[in-house]
Amino acid sequence: MSSLVRLNIKGISYSQTQSGAYALVLSEVDGSRTLPIVIGAFEAQSIAIALEKEIKPPRPLTHDLFKTFADRFHIVIKQVIIHKLVDGIFFSSLICERDKIEEIIDTRTSDAIALATRFNAPIFTYENILDQAGIYLKMKDDLATENDPLSIENLIDEPEKESSFSKDTLKQLNDKLNEAIQQENYELAAKIRDEINKRT
Repeated sequence: MSSLVRLNIKGISYSQTQSGAYALVLSEVDGSRTLPIVIGAFEAQSIAIALEKEIKPPRPLTHDLFKTFADRFHIVIKQVIIHKLVDGIFFSSLICERDKIEEIIDTRTSDAIALATRFNAPIFTYENILDQAGIYLKMKDDLATENDPLSIENLIDEPEKESSFSKDTLKQLNDKLNEAIQQENYELAAKIRDEINKRT
């Protein structure tokens, strides 16, 4: 078995190749390779919310419910391992512990990472998976693909156009932020929050 490599979440961007899907980009902690994984909109939203500490959904999402359930029954997720890649699909495991007994649970990679963000659990993959599916970063934001099995042409978000909120006052922005959160439109909420942060 090849050695484990620790990964961080680099970001999430809209997938250019699959409509309605997103590219979750993981990057190796001690290296320049990234691992792009195509995930659905719900999982992308759930991961983004967990990363955005300022945005609290009015009702718990499925992954928040799992975290509450696990906490109540003293179950800890110790780490996530992306352990297999078959036909462009990644397979993952949750390494859990309860009463000093370790259990391994099979899971979809998008769910595993949504939970890892909530438990502050480290994410790992094997060297051979990075060799097979990793992409080298040439420069800061320029991704060069080498044998990219997922064929995601563009993992970096499009250049920012002028914000549609630039004419709003801070009070209007805060009102819109609260409204977006109440409507559970977290993508819009994140954009409004970015505009507020730019001004404060």
